[in-house]
Amino acid sequence: MTKFKTYALGMLTAAAAQPALATDLEVTHWWTSGAEAAAIGVIADGFQKSGNTWVDGAIAGAGGVARPLITSRITGGDPMGATQFTHGQAMRELIEAGFMRDVTEVAEAQGWKDQIFPQSLLDSCTFEGKLYCVPSNIHSQQWLWLNNAVFTDSGLTVPQNWDEFVAVAPTLREKGIIPLAQGQQPWQKQLMFSVLMVSIGGPELFEKVYGELDAEYAAGPDVAKVFTAAAEARDLMTGSNVQAWNEAARLVIDGRAAGQIMGDWIQGEFTQSGMKAGEDFSCLPGLGVHEYITAAGDAFYFPKVDDPEIIAAQDILAGVIVSPETQVDFTMAKGALPVRRDVELRDPTPCIEKGMEILKAGHIVESINTMVSPDTVGRVTDLMVEFFADPSFTPEAAQTEFAEIIATAD
Repeated sequence: MTKFKTYALGMLTAAAAQPALATDLEVTHWWTSGAEAAAIGVIADGFQKSGNTWVDGAIAGAGGVARPLITSRITGGDPMGATQFTHGQAMRELIEAGFMRDVTEVAEAQGWKDQIFPQSLLDSCTFEGKLYCVPSNIHSQQWLWLNNAVFTDSGLTVPQNWDEFVAVAPTLREKGIIPLAQGQQPWQKQLMFSVLMVSIGGPELFEKVYGELDAEYAAGPDVAKVFTAAAEARDLMTGSNVQAWNEAARLVIDGRAAGQIMGDWIQGEFTQSGMKAGEDFSCLPGLGVHEYITAAGDAFYFPKVDDPEIIAAQDILAGVIVSPETQVDFTMAKGALPVRRDVELRDPTPCIEKGMEILKAGHIVESINTMVSPDTVGRVTDLMVEFFADPSFTPEAAQTEFAEIIATAD
């Protein structure tokens, strides 16, 4: 494995080196699992070195629960100082409505345009030429994570792609092992379907459906293969009755399940449990079929406020988030990829290296959240919740309803 050096922990960005103002800044986020908490702690510690105080506003229940609560506070006149959020139409609506402040001056002073990669991260933050968010990390969804020992102890070779994984599932069942762990939250169902569209169908299929909103294509034979894979996944998930994604990850870590389709943030849970990538667990980008990933990730946004001390603290936090030292420690803790092209990670895992290679090759697809409206995402999510919960719901019937959604999507 390639050895990378790290930036000195004592480095401070120009913004973080400003005189301490001792300002309390409430920061809301939904990072509450073990690895997520460790990652957000990196940012909080960096911010507090400036002399300000991080007031943690963690919201349990992941983005599906947190996003409407965050939005309600901002629109209701009770804004936090800063908030984690995902790139997408939901935040764009708040920006267009004038609730969020831009951080263009901070970005220009610190040269973000020259260092943040890919450019789409900044594009997703831009509205009418102004930058309204700070990219914190790159997250990709299209991964199949496997507990290697589950397969070897069962006399099986660790699968290298989706078809091989499906083929050994009956043997795993015979041994009392759940082939595919999956949480029951709606966003996880939508994530799995999006992953299957990119990884089984391919990036061109994903673009034609969500980018071009081609309803006729969505009803055709190429997309039918994706629904066949979704039906396979539904069968493999039987017995996985947990709710949260990290609870499903625990099934895999403990060997009660063989694998999980989930974003690269799951890697932090594996490593925190003492498992080593490439030895104890495997990661298959694109499910071992089409090695393309999303590169949307998360970002931090700043509601408009009148207090100059809060505004100054917001600027300091923005600088801390993208500083090289934060990027190194944060991404390693969270299992993500850094947003800066100039950082060198400390002993990256084989999975992180795979992600970096795919990113550098430009094998990137856009997120559904930035391609279609929140309403369309919600309708697809509702369909997937129903489909994955009901074994009698045929792939053919689900595809028909999906094509109808695409026909009226915006």
